[in-house]
Amino acid sequence: MKCVILAVVLAVAVAAPAPETPSYGYTPPPEPVKILKDDRTQGYDGRYTVAVEAENGIVLSESGSPDGPEGAIVASGQFSYTAPDGTPVVVKFVADENGFQPESDLLPVAPEFPHPIPQFVLDQIAKAAQEDAAQTQYGTTTPAYGR
Repeated sequence: MKCVILAVVLAVAVAAPAPETPSYGYTPPPEPVKILKDDRTQGYDGRYTVAVEAENGIVLSESGSPDGPEGAIVASGQFSYTAPDGTPVVVKFVADENGFQPESDLLPVAPEFPHPIPQFVLDQIAKAAQEDAAQTQYGTTTPAYGR
């Protein structure tokens, strides 16, 4: 009887499909993406251009020059790709003395200023001003809310 049970267990083990990925969550790396275009130029004065295009649709173009304050590099360009949900993404950018400044329809936009200030905020500002005035009247310089 034990031999029959052992034979059934072995038959089930051999017939079971092999798992596609090991149980510990390993995912094999994706196939490398071919680079279709990679043009780069570098000038002796610090000017440069880069143009890269990959077979998966990623495109980058950038140029820069030492036109910033004290010869700092000022760069501009754009990159594009397709998001996993199929949305085309295009980001234009400038990088200069004001930092990296991206522009895209997909980036969040802060509300226009001045935006309406809620009444409770205005009330709190008025209360703080009253407390400051009261403290100054009594000769102390430390605001009551700062202690």
